[in-house]
Amino acid sequence: MPKINNFNASVAFADTKPHYILLDGLRGVAALMVLWYHVFEGFAFAKGSVIETFNHGHLGVDFFFLLSGFVISYAYDDRWRKSPSHQVQSQSQGQSMSLKSFFKRRLIRLHPMLVMGAFIGLICFFIQGGVKWDGTSTPFHWVMIAFVLTLFFIPAYPGASYDIRGNAEMFPLNGPSWSLFFEYIGNILYALFIRKLSNKMLGLLVGVTGILWIWFVSFDISGYDMIGIGWTLDAVNFFGGLLRMMFPFTLGMLMARNFSQKSKVKSQKTLFTKNIFWISIIILFAFFSVPYFPKTSNISVNGIYELACIMIVFPLIVWIAASSDSAQSKFTLKLSKFLGDLSYPLYIVHYPVMYVFYSWLIKNQYFTLVETWQMVILVLTVCIVLAYACLKLYDEPIRKRLSKKFLS
Repeated sequence: MPKINNFNASVAFADTKPHYILLDGLRGVAALMVLWYHVFEGFAFAKGSVIETFNHGHLGVDFFFLLSGFVISYAYDDRWRKSPSHQVQSQSQGQSMSLKSFFKRRLIRLHPMLVMGAFIGLICFFIQGGVKWDGTSTPFHWVMIAFVLTLFFIPAYPGASYDIRGNAEMFPLNGPSWSLFFEYIGNILYALFIRKLSNKMLGLLVGVTGILWIWFVSFDISGYDMIGIGWTLDAVNFFGGLLRMMFPFTLGMLMARNFSQKSKVKSQKTLFTKNIFWISIIILFAFFSVPYFPKTSNISVNGIYELACIMIVFPLIVWIAASSDSAQSKFTLKLSKFLGDLSYPLYIVHYPVMYVFYSWLIKNQYFTLVETWQMVILVLTVCIVLAYACLKLYDEPIRKRLSKKFLS
């Protein structure tokens, strides 16, 4: 592995490897783009139509999965390979890794914000009036049951009494938590067996999941005509969501394993490498903004386009960005660190605010950005400020305390 820039993400564990700072920054950019996508989802939801602007912004989730596989493999793969004697020696230095230690680390990293997301989701649900989207009143005890289940990350099945919004989300207090549900599955599978695979066998797993994913999306098995699957717990969404996570996650792992010193840009040689962060932002925004491709046959052209983004565009961006840390300005690195730190809290807290925004759109029958741009600016500002406050006042202190107690 190449030497990585010495900017560490917030509250990194004492023995955590330095991060790929540009990848952290691009994760933050993807979170902002998912936020922007959900603004236009609100307009579509309010008038009962498909999303007509920033059509492919949901692919930010697939970009997260790719980054997650890359970073997990880079951070942890070599820690499982200690001999027994070396492992005992390195434990005092915090370098060895057991299943128990790995799961504690991932829980400390992910779960505190999931708990905060449940609290914010509960508050926002009552701000909306505590009713389902069809206006039906939701009994208080079912709301609290949904809240407790969300704290323990237990998803709702379609039609459950604790599906308090009535639209079959896994986590009705905070819909996007579905992707963390699959992220947890990916982490469990990684720890139990994927990490043990040779590069050849990992490549085979990538190939198999890729073929299944191409079949699933191209022939529109979900009926969505897009890669917007996994958010509910029916059989098709569970299988599709699992494939949606597994392919980019394992591809990211394979990329990390094959990322060598030769891949590292050794100096600030070209305008391209010095500006790759900004170029990547432009590329992502452009590909996410491509208009929707209508379905004209049994083949989903829209789905195939989104597959191409996941299988070709995203890996190229990740590979080049991971190669270019040393060529970046201090400003770019500091901004990337800030965006990387903000990304996870922003992703977790933004959708409860969006629920309130959607309710306002429905009540007032607003359907466009032109009609609502002032409110949109307010919503975006609230989401970012709330995420930053959660990061600094809650997430970082809690993770520090938990790390000190359970990982000392």
